[in-house]
Amino acid sequence: MKRYILPVFFTAMATVVLTVTLLVGAGAYAVGSCFIDLALKRGSGGDPMAPPVVFKSAIEGSGRKIESARRPEYPAEEWRLRSFDGLVLQGTHFQPAEESHRWVVLVHGYGLEQDYTWQFADRYLKHGYQVLTPDMRASGKSEGKYLTMGALESRDIEDWVKEIKKRDPAAKILLHGVSMGAATVMLASARQPDGVVAAIEDSGYNDLYDLFGTELERLVGVSLRPILELSDFICRQRAGFSFAEASPIEAVGNIHLPILFIHSDVDKLVAYDMMEDLYAVCPATGKEQFTASPTAWPIRIKIISRRCLLLPIVGPLLKIRAAMFLRAKAIFPVRCVPCYL
Repeated sequence: MKRYILPVFFTAMATVVLTVTLLVGAGAYAVGSCFIDLALKRGSGGDPMAPPVVFKSAIEGSGRKIESARRPEYPAEEWRLRSFDGLVLQGTHFQPAEESHRWVVLVHGYGLEQDYTWQFADRYLKHGYQVLTPDMRASGKSEGKYLTMGALESRDIEDWVKEIKKRDPAAKILLHGVSMGAATVMLASARQPDGVVAAIEDSGYNDLYDLFGTELERLVGVSLRPILELSDFICRQRAGFSFAEASPIEAVGNIHLPILFIHSDVDKLVAYDMMEDLYAVCPATGKEQFTASPTAWPIRIKIISRRCLLLPIVGPLLKIRAAMFLRAKAIFPVRCVPCYL
């Protein structure tokens, strides 16, 4: 009898362990799947065209209040582009008072659309730049189901650059992105698209895995980083990219054109040390680092490099102006707006 009991016991134990493992795995898959949809899938509050569900909590948790800017009062035309994977993307081309071969592509951040970048467009237009403000995939008027945190958006930016070069072969193009747009700009710049002569990344993250891990921990109160490994797998299946493909820390090592890194040391959403890591890895000889610190009035500006923030290819002198915004008793990360003297 005893020789039959042990096999039955071990079989029962194996069944229990397997069942528990399957239940835990199913639970982890459900959590990971839910996170990807909440963070990256377009639509919330019953509106299929709205930003992802996580967008609102991420902005509220950061102390920011996002507002769209006034449309620039310059001649404009709508552009359309077919992405490499068949999506119809839309953007707006604003023309300065005089014809120019200087261009800037302004790239908006997570959950936003092109009108957020119009706060920068006006200043560029006043200084003679042709301005293109595209809606990224799954944002604004552009098609798409999932945001990809710069992974596929960077390829779309390369296609927008090609469209500019097709219309203006003499174009010299500056890429300027904020937050997710900054990550997009870095990923695109690393592939050295023809016509791009300089880049500005404002408040970009270095590693998507770390960013998601921190945000997930903030939302639920405990660390769920092990689930991110599964989320990464789910992300590849649903959204068509891996976390590594949207992490500029590797790509920035291939950027050799002049690039300006901007960050606020009170940014609650994207940690300030992410910029420091990116700057350290970038091999570009024309790189500059700019920190906006609203800890005193007037705003204290800490310039790491004392070379007047020269970006020689895009203009004679890049002057940084910082603005401090107070919303809901919270200090906003400073946004730095470039203009030429």
